[in-house]
Amino acid sequence: MADAFDTLGHRRALRFWGWGYADEHLGTAEEARLADLVTLVGGGAAIALPRLNDVSLAPSRGSPPDALRAICSATPYDRITHALGKSLADSLRLLQRALPAAPDWVAFPRDEAQIEALLDWAGSARAAVIPFGGGTSVCGGVEADVSGDYSCVLVIDLQYLNRVLEIDHSSRAALIEGGALGPELEAALKPAGLTLRHFPQSFQFSTLGGWVATRAGGHYATQYTHIDDFVESIRMLTPSGVLETRRLPGSGAGPSPDRLLMGSEGTLGLITRAWMRVQERPRFRASASVRFPGMAQACSAVRAISQAALFPSNCRLLDPAEALLNGVGDGVSALLVLAFESADHPLDAWLARALELVADHGGSWDTEAAQRSLRGAEKPAVAEHRQGAAGAWRDQFLRAPYYRNYLTPRGVMVDTFETAITWDRFEAFYAGVRDALGRAIREVTGVDGMVTCRFTHVYPDGPAPYFSFYAHGTDCGDMQAMLGRWQHIKLAANAAVTSLGGTVTHHHAVGRDHRPGGYDEQSPPLFRAAFAGARAALDPQGMMNPGVLIDTPQRGAVAGGVLGK
Repeated sequence: MADAFDTLGHRRALRFWGWGYADEHLGTAEEARLADLVTLVGGGAAIALPRLNDVSLAPSRGSPPDALRAICSATPYDRITHALGKSLADSLRLLQRALPAAPDWVAFPRDEAQIEALLDWAGSARAAVIPFGGGTSVCGGVEADVSGDYSCVLVIDLQYLNRVLEIDHSSRAALIEGGALGPELEAALKPAGLTLRHFPQSFQFSTLGGWVATRAGGHYATQYTHIDDFVESIRMLTPSGVLETRRLPGSGAGPSPDRLLMGSEGTLGLITRAWMRVQERPRFRASASVRFPGMAQACSAVRAISQAALFPSNCRLLDPAEALLNGVGDGVSALLVLAFESADHPLDAWLARALELVADHGGSWDTEAAQRSLRGAEKPAVAEHRQGAAGAWRDQFLRAPYYRNYLTPRGVMVDTFETAITWDRFEAFYAGVRDALGRAIREVTGVDGMVTCRFTHVYPDGPAPYFSFYAHGTDCGDMQAMLGRWQHIKLAANAAVTSLGGTVTHHHAVGRDHRPGGYDEQSPPLFRAAFAGARAALDPQGMMNPGVLIDTPQRGAVAGGVLGK
C-alpha cells in the first residue's frame, strides 16, 4: 500500500541521513580542507553510508480514513525523513541504520480544511501529532520518538501551504503561508521590490511557520534579530479550533497572544499563515573587516557599536580560533565582520562612526576596501561586501552545515550551541563555557578538542555567543559510542551556559535536547505551569508534539528530553 503514495509530488529529495539535497556534493577543494581537519582532530576512514532500505521500520500503526488516504504516506522515504531533525545526534542515529522511532503516517495537506480533518482523526484515534516545516531542527524538535499511550504518530508536513497570499504595500506587510521555504517566499516578494530579509543558516530548507514556532534568529545582527520582530499577526489551527490574532502594528491590550504562539514549538497547533512585516530591498551597503589583537578589545568595540544605536545589519565577531578554522584568521587576532545596509540612504556616516569606535579599541582594517564597499544603487557592479575576509566567512557560513556530511562518517564530532549573556558577565562566561566544554571533551575522548566562538547577534545589554566544538568521536566507525560521547558533551554545554547565567538557547529553540540541564532549570516553574494550562485549553488531549517544552502527564510519561536515546 505504501507504494501508492510515491506520486505525491514532493519537493526535491533530501539527503535522509545528513544535510542538504540528496544530489548535492562537496567540492574537491572542500573535501581536501576537511581531510586536514579529520587528521587534526583524530578521525579515521569513512564508514559506509546508509541507503534508505538499510533502515528497518516497524509496520505503520493505525490507518487514515478513506477521505484522507490520498494525502497520507507511509513510504520509507517519507517516514524516515520525517522521523528526526538535522542535529549531529540525528545523523549518528541514521548512520547506525537505527531509528528510535519513525512516524506511522506523514500527511501532506493542501489546505486548512484538510488540516482540520487530520486533527479530528488524530483526536479520535488518540494519535500524537508533530507539525513539520523543513525538518531542520538541531535540538530534537521534531522527533517521532514519543512515549505515552498514543495509538500512532502522525506528522503533518505543510510544504503545500507555501504561497504569499497578499501584499499590503501601504503598510509594507505580506500574508504568507506557514509552509513557505525561505527561497520560495523571497522569490514571491521580489517582483514587488520587497523582502522579509530573514536569513537563518537553514534558510534554503526551513519554513516561515518553523521560524515563528521556534523564534528563529535571522540575518540582522542588531535590532531585528528574531523572527518575532517581523510578525504582525498569526493564524494557528489547534485541536480546539482556530486561533487568529488581530493584525496591528502594536497593542497594549493585555498579554500578547502572538507572544504565546511564537516559540510554542508545535505544542499548541500548526501555524498556517502569518502577516509579516516586510521591507524594501536594500540599495545601499557598506562593510569592513576589522582585526583586533584579542577578544577583550574586540568585545569592547562591539559593545560600543551596539550601544551607539548604529544598528549594523552584520556585527559578527569571530574569536581567534573561529577565524582560523574558517580560513579568515591567523589564530591570534579576533575578526569583526561589520556591515550596514539601507533601502533609503547612503551609509558613509554610519560606517565612518562605527570605524571610529573600533579604532578607539585597537581595531584595524583595510581603508581602501572599506571605501570601495560603500555601494549604492548607482554602483550595482561593486560587491566589496562579498569579498575579502567578510566574503570568505560568509561563504563558509553558508557551507558549514554540509561539512558534517564528510566529517561525521569519519568519526569527527562537530556541533554548535548558542546562548546570550549580559556584557558585565561575558568575560567570565566566555572563559567558563570554553573550560567546561574542553573538560567534557577530554573526559569522554581522552584528548583535547577545539572550542571556538563567534557572536551571531548583539544587543546593547549583551551578545549572543555561538560556540562550536570539534572533537574526536571514534576511530573505529562506532557511531553508537560517538553518540554517547556527544550526549555527555551536550549535557555539559547545557549545564555550563545555564549555571553561568546564560540562556540555554538564543535561537535554535528548546526541543528535547535543551530541556535537561537547561530549559527546565532556566524556565520558572510557575511559568511552565501557566503554559501547561494554556496548552490544556488549546490541546486538551495533549497530542501536539509531546515531550517538547513540557511533559504531557495525561498521556503518560513522555520522553521529555532524554538525549541520545
